[in-house]
Order: sequence, then C-alpha cells, then structure tokens
Amino acid sequence: MFPTPRDVPAFTLTRSDGMPQTRADWKGRYTLVFMGYTNCPDICPTTLLTMHRMRTELKKAGVTDQVAVEFISVDPKRDTPKRLAEYVRGFDPSFTGATGSEAQLEKLSKALLLPFKIVPGAHGDYSVDHSATVAIIGPDAREIGVFMPPLHSAPMAVDLQRMVAWKP
Repeated sequence: MFPTPRDVPAFTLTRSDGMPQTRADWKGRYTLVFMGYTNCPDICPTTLLTMHRMRTELKKAGVTDQVAVEFISVDPKRDTPKRLAEYVRGFDPSFTGATGSEAQLEKLSKALLLPFKIVPGAHGDYSVDHSATVAIIGPDAREIGVFMPPLHSAPMAVDLQRMVAWKP
C-alpha cells in the first residue's frame, strides 16, 4: 500500500464492449488493473488465472461485487475490443478488458507505475515487455497500492477482504 493514494490522470480507453472507459468507471469499488496483451505467452495468462482464483476466494467471502478486475491491453494494433472480450472471458466472465491509443496507454502506464515497451522481432513482428505488477485502485478512483509478483491468489483475496471491510 502507498503511504498516500496517488491521483490517476484523466483518460479515455475503449472497453471490450466498445464503450468508452474513463477514470470515473473505477469509482465506487476496488479495481485491480493489469496491463498486458493477448499474445503474451506467459505473464498475462498466469496473472489472469491467479486473479480468477482470487475472485473465487472473494466469492466465498461474499465481496466480489466490491472488487473488479480490468485487463488493459498495451497492444492496440492487435487487441481489438472483440479480441479482448474473448480473451478476458476465457479467464473469468466478470473481467473487463480495455485498450486505447498508444499515447493514452503510455500516460496511464506511467501514472500507475506499470511500464511496458514494444520489442521489435523478426519479420515485422513484435512482442511487448511489461510488468507483472497489478495496480490497486480504490473506490475514489485513486491508486492506493500494488500487488507485486510473485502473485498468489489467497493472500491477494485476504488483503482485498481487509480493504473492503476497512472503514476510515
């Protein structure tokens, strides 16, 4: 957890359902934000599976409606809203996906301390180096902390249950 919450700059992305996604959509509940891409061979599937398992734990505790998971693709060239929808639903039907312009993604990734970099490959292909860190957005749409790798679903669920139960 950060000593004080960090403001998140205004942004507009496109959700996997084609609708706009803004900072205001993060208000009212905790949101776990993970930035990656659908062609990721390792970090993304592992992280999303861990968060699915975490959601299973939260469901047992009855707090899933207070915690959302959002996967933000940093590969807007390949990750269309339709592709994102199919990808995130493959891990958990409650997960949402979003992407945006390269400028918006860079701005948001810097603000959330979730860096990424496009890495050119052979024959015009590319991959993306990115963080396995998950940002924790509080109900006021400010970043309150991060989950750092290695990620484990049970401790994440316990931490989130404590956050949901905490009253200032």
